[in-house]
Amino acid sequence: MAGAATREDRTTRGHTTAAEGDRLLGPLLPALRPWLVTRRWFSQESGCLQDIRPVSTAVLPGGGAVLLHAVVVVRHTSSAARRYQLLLGLRRELPARLAAAAIGQAVGGEWDGWWLYEATEDPESMSRLLDSAAHEASSPLQLVRCLDTPVRADLAARQLRLEQSNTSVVYGDRLLLKLLRRPEDGPHPEVAVLRALTEVRSTRTPRLVGWLRLADGPGGGGADGSGGAESVLGVLTEFLAAEGTGWELAVRQAGDFLEARHPAAPAVDGFHVEARALGAAVAELHSALAEAFPTVRLEPGEVLRQTAELARSLRSAVREVPRLEAYAGRIAGLYEDYEKVALRGDLTAQRLHGDLHLGQVLRTAEGWKVIDFEGEPLRPVAERGLPQPALRDVAGMLRSFDYAARQAFAARPPGGELPQEPSAAPERRRRARRAQAWAVRNRRAFTAGYTAAGGADPHCHPVVLHAFEAEKAVYEAVYEARHRPDWLPIPLAALQRLVSGR
Repeated sequence: MAGAATREDRTTRGHTTAAEGDRLLGPLLPALRPWLVTRRWFSQESGCLQDIRPVSTAVLPGGGAVLLHAVVVVRHTSSAARRYQLLLGLRRELPARLAAAAIGQAVGGEWDGWWLYEATEDPESMSRLLDSAAHEASSPLQLVRCLDTPVRADLAARQLRLEQSNTSVVYGDRLLLKLLRRPEDGPHPEVAVLRALTEVRSTRTPRLVGWLRLADGPGGGGADGSGGAESVLGVLTEFLAAEGTGWELAVRQAGDFLEARHPAAPAVDGFHVEARALGAAVAELHSALAEAFPTVRLEPGEVLRQTAELARSLRSAVREVPRLEAYAGRIAGLYEDYEKVALRGDLTAQRLHGDLHLGQVLRTAEGWKVIDFEGEPLRPVAERGLPQPALRDVAGMLRSFDYAARQAFAARPPGGELPQEPSAAPERRRRARRAQAWAVRNRRAFTAGYTAAGGADPHCHPVVLHAFEAEKAVYEAVYEARHRPDWLPIPLAALQRLVSGR
């Protein structure tokens, strides 16, 4: 088609202008708007979706499909503005294998009547994306290489089916490309950390192969799309073949333990060996991070800044989640106790993972591996790289064991749902006790493994650990209130235990 050839000539030299982006994206908006608000990675802001404005667009034709790459600014009536990376496929006819990825049909424009779909589910489009970025100098997207690992054009692409805030595509079970759905200005935490860990030959993390960026410079700048620093759009690493995430394995083992009828059943010994090995792996990760980045003593000024931020975050959380009000005073007391300990000047801080939990670790044939170094998504990027006590990561993992136990308890038991009548109460209490026992046992195993491998013994720093656990539970409460209200009782129960000294 002559029009397609002309479009390829125009766009493979670089990104289109803003006016051209409006022209290309405009006919797709009627289908795109209702689809966007259903995406896991799309922020659920207050107010209605008001405006979608492209600040960068590129077209990569190939075969029978067109890949439209766009960085857009989305505004809501609440005045909130967010930047997103979209990867949209266009075809005249949609194959049955892509039916589940369908978004709708274009209305008007050069693709009038063509099917619009989520391109990350199309192996052809994803192969074209990586091949173009890695090998074509004129491509509007470029892969900045960190290692000489071959990026072959014939590696079959497939999207990982995970619930996450980004989208990951695997190539030939050799490479993994994490496409960042909400790109931000400047250096990306995951690129910075994995690059440093690759240089010190960390054995607990995947090696960084490179990262994806726009060939023409900044990726849309700030949330308003006005200039700014270059954005990282994707992170390419080695692919780690795994038996599953720590979360999947832990919930399964916790479920087995809950259903065991005898205290000495084999399920009792299920996960705690893995939990201990995981503790050792995290200690080794912290050692590698301390080698790759400077460690510091927390100075009084930094301690005061940190505790002021804890207090500010708590006040903000209480406004958003009123049920936290009942615990706020005692949580503030935990933070004050931490401040007193930290001001003594004997706390060491270092670069951390920043969002460590069971979903961020993989069980591989070589043992536990740690992934996803973006840090907590609700925190500003500039804060995620600040040195922190290593027990902050430990607290995150300990909270995750509690979550796994609670998830197993909430799951339907074999044979169906437990009835609600009073006769079922003893069985519910039994399951609740076993869930708590599973969490306690594995928390202890994790900390034992962490300490044995050279990490600071958490039991020797209870004030620090409890403050960070409370901070994490407050963060979880805000997250659950926004995204999974049915899970809100989990962090609230943890806060009740923490403020009660249990």
